[in-house]
Amino acid sequence: MYENITYEVILQRMIDKVIEGNPHVDTREGSIVYNALAPAAVELQNMYIEFDWMLNQSFADTASREYLIKRAAERGIEPEKATNAILEGVFDADIPFGSRFSLDKLNYVVTDFISIDENQEIRTYELMCETVGEVGNQQFGTLIPIDYIDGLTTAELTSVLIPGEDEEATEVLRKRYFNSFETNPYGGNKQDYIQKTNTIAGVGSTKVTPTWKGGGTVKVTILDAEFNKASTTLINTVQTILDPVSNQGEGLGVAPIGHVVTVDTATEVVVNVASTITFATGYNWDNIKNEAIALINDYLLEIRKDWMNQTISYVRIAQIERSLLSIIGVVDITGTTINSLAENLELNEYQIPILGGVTVWERLI
Repeated sequence: MYENITYEVILQRMIDKVIEGNPHVDTREGSIVYNALAPAAVELQNMYIEFDWMLNQSFADTASREYLIKRAAERGIEPEKATNAILEGVFDADIPFGSRFSLDKLNYVVTDFISIDENQEIRTYELMCETVGEVGNQQFGTLIPIDYIDGLTTAELTSVLIPGEDEEATEVLRKRYFNSFETNPYGGNKQDYIQKTNTIAGVGSTKVTPTWKGGGTVKVTILDAEFNKASTTLINTVQTILDPVSNQGEGLGVAPIGHVVTVDTATEVVVNVASTITFATGYNWDNIKNEAIALINDYLLEIRKDWMNQTISYVRIAQIERSLLSIIGVVDITGTTINSLAENLELNEYQIPILGGVTVWERLI
């Protein structure tokens, strides 16, 4: 707003005021008048720069994170804190709760027992990554015990049960702030369920179906924080917070009295892609395979991120081909199919796409 009010502009305005009543006063650079006004002009320019900064901080669409948080607090909104990943580990011995293990640069602590196999040999435990954030979702493999555990010879970190999340990004918080003006969460309406469920650690997306089994019933379908199918552990955690199974409908969770809530997750639909690709000289499928798979995965992830807003979703052949054509070395694509059909894949409101395999027939120029 004040970007045009520069040092030169301010100084000239001040000099013009001086000579307005006395045009014979010496205002050249180095004169008494000039030397008196120039430092003041510098300070005034700095003041206008501060004014511009303060003005930006007063509006949510231009505020920096510090002041956006203050603005959001007026609406009862706080940035979501980083959370610890909860993972599954398998062991060939009984593990005391609180036992700590390391894998690469991360440490994990055993928090709960899950199951034991039918041969009474392999135990499955729940572990929490001690480092908060998404970094806890990425490491799998052999665990090294930090303290000695008698009889332990095998310790493996196998899968994520509840994904860890980084602290809410500034632009995500800004969007949530503006969305709060467009929706009215209240007393168990759909938006109330969505807002409260999405704040639960590990939940990335929520879809609410009212009266799905008659009056007073509510179905809450969730994806995890990485927009994948939620684990049984995450489903049970959300169920307990919203409406504990042992006291359904009694209002002992977040859900109002009289609401019988069932928490579920979406069904995965495997997407197998096949296509004939014409390559430029010097290129083949092995050259671009990793990039191609990554691009298709990115496209399917975008569909999953928008899943909560859709009743029907489509995996489109044209979009897959467009992604592959962006790869250097790919000249043309023909005959693309999804699950052996040359048509877009339609998904209902409770389905999400995951990539199965990619089959490519090569053609060279």
